[in-house]
Amino acid sequence: MRPYTIKQIQTFMEVARQRSVSKAAERLFVTQPAVSMQIRQLEDAFGLALVEPLGRNIQLTAAGEAFLTCAANAMGQFKDLEALMAEHVGLKKGRLDLAVVSTSKYFIPMLLVRFTKLHPGIEVKLNIDNRDNVLALMVRNEADLVVMGRSPSHLDCEASVFATNPLVMVAPPDHPLARRKNLPFSALADYSFVVREEGSGTRAAMHRLFDEHHMPVKIAMGLPSNETIKQAVMAGMGLSFLSMRTIRHELAGGYIALLDVQGLPQMNHWYVTHLKHKKLSPATNAFKAFLLEQGGALMDTWS
Repeated sequence: MRPYTIKQIQTFMEVARQRSVSKAAERLFVTQPAVSMQIRQLEDAFGLALVEPLGRNIQLTAAGEAFLTCAANAMGQFKDLEALMAEHVGLKKGRLDLAVVSTSKYFIPMLLVRFTKLHPGIEVKLNIDNRDNVLALMVRNEADLVVMGRSPSHLDCEASVFATNPLVMVAPPDHPLARRKNLPFSALADYSFVVREEGSGTRAAMHRLFDEHHMPVKIAMGLPSNETIKQAVMAGMGLSFLSMRTIRHELAGGYIALLDVQGLPQMNHWYVTHLKHKKLSPATNAFKAFLLEQGGALMDTWS
């Protein structure tokens, strides 16, 4: 067997996803030279180039594309092997690869603290990204569980509700709509919105809501995080559509106003999701059970 390591394969897969050595290094918390060395050693093991420069980024060679497909399948098999072996250990120790959409970062740390107090031997690796990217992690079997605001209908997965996710319209406190009650949805037509980036579940939910009311969305700017959006709303850049779970501090401090719009809040839900065919380890099953049994009540108290 050729002399290559799982770490080299994992590094190559991150470089392939990011199409950049520097971005891969940031995601892996290592230096760029360390990433380059891992890729070079992997290429030396097979005697061919897997990546090549493309401007400031990189692209995969034909061999690299073929390697990526087989490597993803192999890593999925290794995760199944780990889950199988974990059954012989029980819950004394274990590992959970958890991927969550970025909006859930307002409560997931609290839930993880509670969970790890119950199961101190379980190591949790947390990946926070937008909806499209966490779904990709699940499809590639790189995430054991995914937490998101809407279950994916196009995948053969199991999605279970564990908490509510109320979505609301917000504005700066001095906005003229902030002083009005029982607003018809049409009152929003003349105002611009600051929204999440493409691929965000919150942005998709907002577009569905406006489509239901046969109204176009006037987008002032797309921004990459809820924190940036809240700052933009406070600065008067526009209105926004956000989860109530993300704005409790701003509402309490009077920095953001909740608009009283007919039909809102829109009551969505938080789901814990995994592929149906995936073999769940004891650690993964334990966290899923924890979310279903305690997650909703803990979140209601927290936010």
